Amino acid sequence: MSKPESTPFSDTEGVVKALGEDIIFGHLPPGSRLIEDPLMARFGVTRHGVRQALAELERIGIVVREKNKGASVRALAPAEVRQIYEVRELLQRQAALHIPLPADGALVEALEALHAQFLQHLQARDFSALHRVNDAFHLTLFGGCGNPYLVASIRHYMGLSLPVRAQRTAAAGHSEAAADAHLAMIQLLKGSDNAALAELCVAHLQLAKLDYLQGADHQR
Repeated sequence: MSKPESTPFSDTEGVVKALGEDIIFGHLPPGSRLIEDPLMARFGVTRHGVRQALAELERIGIVVREKNKGASVRALAPAEVRQIYEVRELLQRQAALHIPLPADGALVEALEALHAQFLQHLQARDFSALHRVNDAFHLTLFGGCGNPYLVASIRHYMGLSLPVRAQRTAAAGHSEAAADAHLAMIQLLKGSDNAALAELCVAHLQLAKLDYLQGADHQR
């Protein structure tokens, strides 16, 4: 596992992005302590800036902060993973069922553009950009349901599942399979079968969840 590089940042958002990617791509494994002084030295920011970044990562769901213990990378127990994914499945199924089909042309065009970006990043093996475009694709898709509160809930649970799903991005065949699923979703948006779209959106979640749970079983 490579050691994170020391890079100066002038804003909290940059720290959140860099530290978040270290976490979600496995450079900082679950349970790792996040100590303020080394983070200040690494990123060249103030203690206040580090604390702001940790607070934002806690809000996203990949860092936990405990009184008298400080901050650490969130570790998800198998039961938590199952519970988080149970809610994700319910939310995403509901959103898919409420997207008017055939979908608006602007929505389809936006998703096709994101899919093209996804393929470009996949070819370049730029997994950081791939991860961001993947999230943008799904939030744009579910935005088609017209319920911003439902989409906000989906975004929240996507954040909670980051430790599970993001590390799979660079795994052999995973992003290729995701690209195929994205294309199938776009095709379903052009039809009239909401049930098929909902089932695909739920099935799309399973690989990362099952891999994480199998890994947890092997570590016992």
